[in-house]
Amino acid sequence: MTERLLNFSPGPGALPLPVLEQAQRDLVSLPGVGASPLEVSHRGPWFGQVLDEAEANLRALLGVPDHHHVLFCQGGATMQFSMVPMNLLRGAEHPAAYVVTGAWGAKAAAEARRAGPVTVPWSGEADGYRRVPSREDLLAAVVDAHAYVHVTTNETIQGVQYPGEPVVPDGTTLVADASSDFLSRPTDVARFDLLYAGAQKNAGPAGVTVVLIRDELLATIPEDLPTLLDYRTFADHRSLFNTPPVFAVYVLMLVTRWLRDDVGGLIEADRRNRHKAALLYTEIDAAPGFYRGHADAAARSLMNVTWRLPSEVLERRFVEEAEGHGMIGLRGHRSVGGIRASLYNAVPTEHVETLAAFVRDFRDRNAG
Repeated sequence: MTERLLNFSPGPGALPLPVLEQAQRDLVSLPGVGASPLEVSHRGPWFGQVLDEAEANLRALLGVPDHHHVLFCQGGATMQFSMVPMNLLRGAEHPAAYVVTGAWGAKAAAEARRAGPVTVPWSGEADGYRRVPSREDLLAAVVDAHAYVHVTTNETIQGVQYPGEPVVPDGTTLVADASSDFLSRPTDVARFDLLYAGAQKNAGPAGVTVVLIRDELLATIPEDLPTLLDYRTFADHRSLFNTPPVFAVYVLMLVTRWLRDDVGGLIEADRRNRHKAALLYTEIDAAPGFYRGHADAAARSLMNVTWRLPSEVLERRFVEEAEGHGMIGLRGHRSVGGIRASLYNAVPTEHVETLAAFVRDFRDRNAG
């Protein structure tokens, strides 16, 4: 096998090796089908079984209630930035509320303004997006009536994450972009009226976006939407109105099967992810004069660890030396710089141990 590097990329992120090996075995010809999963009809029986298992696995892993539809859309979370307000805000009596905890929440709010009025009852921008609102702050911030409240459960760029499900006042429609911590821990899906996630962090490759939407919301959607921007189209046609991303859904099915059978579910995935993040945060915290973690301790992401060094010169050296040791994807987002290590489900603990040892060694060699 060609050498595989230690992949800390923020997305598309690492995929489980058993999943890649299964996809490799199936790539040229699926057993009993005689064609590649890149070639088969989305109307055929094989893909019907893939859709069935993908949905069943998601429902089992997340405890998705019967009154939520599981949709497989395209366009990534960025498409959802537009679909959500087109379906839920256009013509609504009240504005939408966007709780902005980082760059992706800000982008979602900007897109929503194209469809209708938007308020931002809480924003972390003034503090450099280092924290998320507490339960009490969030409840106090969204007391007014809103078409819906939108949150981003984990911000990949700034490395901040809600420690649990956000809580809004009873009767409030809650919408979440959960792209970068989807399937990383148990989630009370029933709290969310609509939850969406691009697959390319923890659930599969780029190309498919999972949407979990409460049945009652479908009845509120306006009638004049473009067909493929209407959630009812996906619900009514089992995500098969047009050709879906067949291969991406197939790999998502394999990933959810791996989480179910090999990992043992989301409780165990969460335990592993907490352990991996602790390995890295421990080394960062051990050198406060050299490494500076971005997020406040209470809002630290388990998925995307972000930190700075004393200078950009040292940051470039850190990334270059890490790449020389076979570790890729550590450069911070171009908008904020610094270092970022993404520790998604498929990143093995041993890889994080290697990175943590490098973080410690780099400090020892470069601290003044």
